[in-house]
Amino acid sequence: MNEAASTIRPRLAATGLAIALVAGAGGYGIARWTSHPTDAPLAAQGADAGRKPLYWYDPMVPQEHYNNPEALSSMGMKTIPKYADEGGGDAPGVRIDPATSQTLGLRTVAVRRGELASSLTATGTIDFNQRDVAIVQARAGGFVQRVYARAPGDIIGAGAPLADILVPEWGGAQAEFLAVRRAGNAALTQAARQRLMLLGMPAGTIAAVERTGRPHNVVTISTPTGGVIKTLDVRVGMTMTAGQTLAEVNGLGTVWLNAAVPEAIASPLKPGQSVQATLAAFPGETLSGRVSAILPQTQADSRTLTVRIELPNRGRRLRPGMFATVSFAGSARPALLVPSEALIRTGKRTLVMLALDKGRYHPAEVQTGRESGDDTEILAGLSEGEKVVASGQFLIDSEASLSGLQARPIGGAAPAAAGKPASTAALYETVGKIEQITTTSITLSHEPVPAIGWPAMTMTFQLPDPKIAQGLKTGDRVRFGFDQPPAGPTVRRMVKVAGQ
Repeated sequence: MNEAASTIRPRLAATGLAIALVAGAGGYGIARWTSHPTDAPLAAQGADAGRKPLYWYDPMVPQEHYNNPEALSSMGMKTIPKYADEGGGDAPGVRIDPATSQTLGLRTVAVRRGELASSLTATGTIDFNQRDVAIVQARAGGFVQRVYARAPGDIIGAGAPLADILVPEWGGAQAEFLAVRRAGNAALTQAARQRLMLLGMPAGTIAAVERTGRPHNVVTISTPTGGVIKTLDVRVGMTMTAGQTLAEVNGLGTVWLNAAVPEAIASPLKPGQSVQATLAAFPGETLSGRVSAILPQTQADSRTLTVRIELPNRGRRLRPGMFATVSFAGSARPALLVPSEALIRTGKRTLVMLALDKGRYHPAEVQTGRESGDDTEILAGLSEGEKVVASGQFLIDSEASLSGLQARPIGGAAPAAAGKPASTAALYETVGKIEQITTTSITLSHEPVPAIGWPAMTMTFQLPDPKIAQGLKTGDRVRFGFDQPPAGPTVRRMVKVAGQ
């Protein structure tokens, strides 16, 4: 029994030592990631003895601040100190040492100015071109003597016969015309010919009567254009009245592609805009067309607008009912860009994690615009050159939330970023037309600025440097960025809108 006990004790001691080493390594890693002190050893507490806490708080309820180290939080937990170099005072932010940043795979990118092409994808179906429709009617009353082998859905060419109709009224009028013509009176002959035309007789039938000298009271009804027969209402033995519809023929030279576009993103679309369409029936093939109309009515059930696109139908391959995917191309416009992966969308607002100096990070609220590819347009909340975290920002955001760190609001003062002065102000962007330019000011009729609640209006901005408006003139349409210093709204950059 004593021999077994002596064997087990060394094993238990080795196991305990291994557990202690693993726990110590884990605690060291967490201590390097979070800058919050916990139940630290006495040596670590002694290192903090010379640091003055900003306040005491409970990490479970970081919004509660206390000035007494003995205070308990609303959850009954002992509070811990918050030091200035952990993200308070004049240097706000979450602080992470470079080694931990590398371990977490943090990657930062600079906010840049570039061109963002408008791109929108929607689905649609092929339909007949309703502008290319021919209605075939009887010009006079009569009887159907013969019908040709036609049926709805048949594709026919222009001039294809549909039915032969006997028109008794035409027989008597043609006989009178021939009698007058034999009399040799030119004026009466012309009047009789005019009567035949007013009765609805085709010019070819009148010419045949003159050529043969015999009445032609049986007329063949033909299609004026080629296409598909949509309706056919003529049978042998029918009695036709003047103006009665025999058939409806829809041309197939062009077709419509009706795309359903959500109303929330349909505003940039305009008639004449070029589109690219791909069809499931023709994989790997891209068709080009243009927007012919944007229908004025919104579909209430799907909240979509119908965008009508006209496509050429070479070889009559495109058939109504086919499914298509449509890509709407747009002109590229200058914009402030960040990678889409850098955004933190909470549902109520959108944040980015700013990379500041000395390994500090701070959340900032932004207003986003269009997206294209891997980039997103920033309408407000960031300035060109600021750095944001593009990978690993969710871990920093979690730490910032635990620390009770408030995000920089849109239009708020920017914390000192690496390589940027602390006084950098947020710029707001919009589009407007130049009404007047002087050496120190510029008057613009601009579109709304949602970030600061401005409606569309005409106002005068400060122009600190005449070079900003160099090459521009009254009437030019421009995209400009401005801030709001104490001296008043001031234009900081301005470019002419392409395509003017």
